Amino acid sequence: MTLTNSDIAELITLRRDLHRTPELSGEEAATAKRILFALSPFRPDELITGLGGHGIAAVYQGVEPGPTVLFRCELDALPIHETGQPEYRSETDGKGHLCGHDGHMAILTGLARRLSRQRPAKGRAVLLYQPAEETGAGAAEVIADPKFDPVSPDYAFSLHNMPGLPLGAIGLAEGPVNCASRGLHLTLTGKSAHASNPESGTSPMAAVASLMPALTALGQGRLGQPAFKLVTVTHLRMGEPAFGIAPGEATLYATLRTLTDDGMDDLVNDALTLITHAADQHGLTAAHTFEDIFLHSENHPEATAHLRRALDTLQIPHDTAGQPWRASEDFGRFGHTAKSAMFLLGAGETHAALHNPDYDFPDDLIAPAVRIFEQVARDLLG
Repeated sequence: MTLTNSDIAELITLRRDLHRTPELSGEEAATAKRILFALSPFRPDELITGLGGHGIAAVYQGVEPGPTVLFRCELDALPIHETGQPEYRSETDGKGHLCGHDGHMAILTGLARRLSRQRPAKGRAVLLYQPAEETGAGAAEVIADPKFDPVSPDYAFSLHNMPGLPLGAIGLAEGPVNCASRGLHLTLTGKSAHASNPESGTSPMAAVASLMPALTALGQGRLGQPAFKLVTVTHLRMGEPAFGIAPGEATLYATLRTLTDDGMDDLVNDALTLITHAADQHGLTAAHTFEDIFLHSENHPEATAHLRRALDTLQIPHDTAGQPWRASEDFGRFGHTAKSAMFLLGAGETHAALHNPDYDFPDDLIAPAVRIFEQVARDLLG
C-alpha cells in the first residue's frame, strides 16, 4: 500500500501542472480534461463525465457485492491574484489554486493508481472530482444530476489541508466539522442628488454606517458552541466615484455563519430585521438575495470510526485539532445521503493560510493522504 518514488514524482508534476492553469467555479473544462488524461492509464471500470457541470466520477468495481464508498476532491480555484513565486505559479492573472484543490486532485489521482493495481474485492470505490466547491453550488448540482443516481454512495470521505496544524498532523472528530454559511447581497436604494444639495436626495450613507456594526454585532458565542454565530462584512460600494453626486444607492455584502444549519434561520431573520428597520428609518428601499449557500458539514460517527481505524492501522497519530472549523465546505451536502466524514491534514504551523495570495499546497502531503484513503477503501471493500 505504498506509492513508488516514480508515482510520487508524477503526482507532484500533475499537481504543479494544475496549479499553473487554475479555473474558477463552473469553468473547470480544461481542468476536467487534464484529470481525464491523468486517469486514463489507470483504467477505471466506469468514467462518468459532465457530472453537475464539469465533474468526473471514476468507478473501481469489486467482484462481490458490497458498499459504495465515495472519495471526493475539488476541481476549482479562486479569483485571487497569486503573489507567491514558485516556478509553477498561476499563468492566469487573477486566478489561483490558493486553497489546495490542486493537491486534493493529485491525492485522488494517486488513489486511482493504487486501485488500478489492486481493485476492490467487493462493492465500489468512486473517486469524485467535484466542480464549483468554492461557491457552494457544486455538490448540490452533482447530487441533482441524474448521472449521479446510480452512484448513490453509502459512505463519503474527504480531506482538507489545514495551515496552522503541524505538517502531516491529523485533525478528526465526530460532529460538526465545517460551519453553515451564506452570502447576503444587499442593495439599498434612495435617490441621488447634486453634491451641493444633498438634502434634495435620499442617501444610504447613514443606513450603511449603522448597519455594518449592527450586523457584525449579531455574532455571538465561541466556535464549537451550538449558539455560535458570526457575521463578516466583506464588501461595500456606495454611489458613483464622483465628487459632484450625493449617493442614491449602496451595495453591501456580508457572510452569515453558524455552527449548524439549525442556527442559520434565526441569524437570517435577525439580519433582515436590522435591514428593514434601517431602510425604513432612512427612507430607502431594500432588496436582498442569498448566494454561496453552504450547509454545515458533520462527521457521522460510523464514518469517523472508519477513518480512525485506518489511521490507527497506519500508526498515524491523530487528535481533534482544528475541529470544528469556521470555514464552510460544500462536502456537507453529501452527508445528507451518505455516512460522511472529513479529516484535516496539517500543512504546517507557519504555512500561508488558505486563500492567502502566497498559499501553495505542500507536495509532501500527497503520499500520506493517498495511504489514508487507500486504507479506508481496503478496510471497507477489501
